[in-house]
Amino acid sequence: MDTMKKRWISIYVENEIGVLARISGLFSGKSYNIDTLTVGVTEDPTMSRMTIGVTSDDKTFEQIKKQLNRSVEVIKVMDFTDLPIHMKELMFVKVNSCTEKDKAEAFRIAQVYGVKIEDYNKNTILFECTMTEDKNNSLLKLLSETYGYRLEVVRGGAVAIEAVSYTER
Repeated sequence: MDTMKKRWISIYVENEIGVLARISGLFSGKSYNIDTLTVGVTEDPTMSRMTIGVTSDDKTFEQIKKQLNRSVEVIKVMDFTDLPIHMKELMFVKVNSCTEKDKAEAFRIAQVYGVKIEDYNKNTILFECTMTEDKNNSLLKLLSETYGYRLEVVRGGAVAIEAVSYTER
């Protein structure tokens, strides 16, 4: 039996109205769930690049790639699953109802994790975290344990690019 694992696809698509909806529709139409999806225009304004994360088995993932390759708007599909890549995810975490002690601890946590305190006032701290999904998850776990229900979290999808050297993964 195929095991389920996290997989990554990067695709170049035509930068046109409705392409995002059609690509995401391919997934929902086949009952494939998208874990993360990020899209933005490339150095060529006629193309956009999507980074898509899914959890699937080998057979399903092959079907997904075939479906994408058949799509008229798709220019190129790249499977990043087993390639050395650089990947980052943006996450903002707001901690509400902070005491002075809470704020001091927040600055210590930010220093240890190498993240930025983007904004703060008398009662609130805002973390800006641009790390891998796993590192963001680790930080979020610590913040949840430290601050509990006072968190507000916003996450963007991951973006990825193939590594120049083979030392990254």
